[in-house]
Amino acid sequence: MNEIQNNKSTQDDEIDLLELAKTLWSGRRTIIKYTFIFACIGLFIAIFTPKEYTAKTIMVPQTSGSKLGGSLGGLAAMAGINLGGGSGGEVIPPSLYPNIVKSIPFKLELLQTKLNFKGIDHPVSYQDYYENYHEVGLINGIKKYSIGLPKLIIAAIKGENTDTRKTSGVDDSIVWVSLNEEILFKQLSEQISVSFDEIDGYIDLSVKMPEALAAAELAKKAQTLLQDAVTRFKVNKAEVQLKFIEARFSETNKVFKKKQYALTAFEDNNMNLISSRSKSRRMQLEAEYNLVYGVHSQLAKQVEAQKIQVKEDTPVFTILEPVSVPILKSKPNRPLILIIWTFLGVVLGIGLIFGKKTLKGIKQRAKR
Repeated sequence: MNEIQNNKSTQDDEIDLLELAKTLWSGRRTIIKYTFIFACIGLFIAIFTPKEYTAKTIMVPQTSGSKLGGSLGGLAAMAGINLGGGSGGEVIPPSLYPNIVKSIPFKLELLQTKLNFKGIDHPVSYQDYYENYHEVGLINGIKKYSIGLPKLIIAAIKGENTDTRKTSGVDDSIVWVSLNEEILFKQLSEQISVSFDEIDGYIDLSVKMPEALAAAELAKKAQTLLQDAVTRFKVNKAEVQLKFIEARFSETNKVFKKKQYALTAFEDNNMNLISSRSKSRRMQLEAEYNLVYGVHSQLAKQVEAQKIQVKEDTPVFTILEPVSVPILKSKPNRPLILIIWTFLGVVLGIGLIFGKKTLKGIKQRAKR
């Protein structure tokens, strides 16, 4: 009995497979047609998609204060200098580095970065290149005036805001951004990528550009700006403290020299006098000199200690992979694009065949 059922199910499967093969064979023209159409679309996209090169760098930032104060504390104490035991200034967590790259001041700096491009005999800024030299590719042009057409209409209705950063009476701390700059900002966000690996603790910065050398130059500039931003934030507190101590030291130094001159002048003019009045005056001048000398010496030690603190607070970035000019393009992968679109054509053709068959069966059942 079981053998009969197994034979029957096997025959049913064979019948279903034969029916499936007949259906596909009868609709082969549809499959071939859509496969050809989508293959042509894929070939068109593969050919006219602009080239893209990716330059990258990997670096490890310093995340904690060094132990300079502890290791040199004994030697510094012998010299009369107190290095202190604190870790110094505040630290920006590496997880916030992507936010720094996305900030307006950072992007404004990148817009003015000088880059070298083929066909241009002199370096031009990123902004100048995309506003005056860059030719929009066919695919990007189609996207701009099809999918991106609503944005263009809205931008035309709103109008471009004027650059009022040079307007008199406007607070310099307020950043004004023009419409062209805002468009370039969005483009930069797509071209520059910064990620932080929490497990291994490294920063991965990559830049995509139409040309290899320009990608490397922009990546190097982004790396430098990021390091400078982190350094400024880290040492800002220590530098402000250093300037304050240096200003007090300069003021005390003037008073110290004044008291020193007064004491030496009195001693030169009163070498043979032994009166009580002259002795009293000398003691007074010496007391004033000693007091100022003590303050002057202490401030001098603090200046040196604060200079060491500034150096200690300066972040150190270990470059694991320096920026290099990419040899091979990262996009487009033309064979993969052609394969994907051809596969979509095959799937769509098969789907239409079975869809028509299913719809035909539903109509026939409805008539019954």
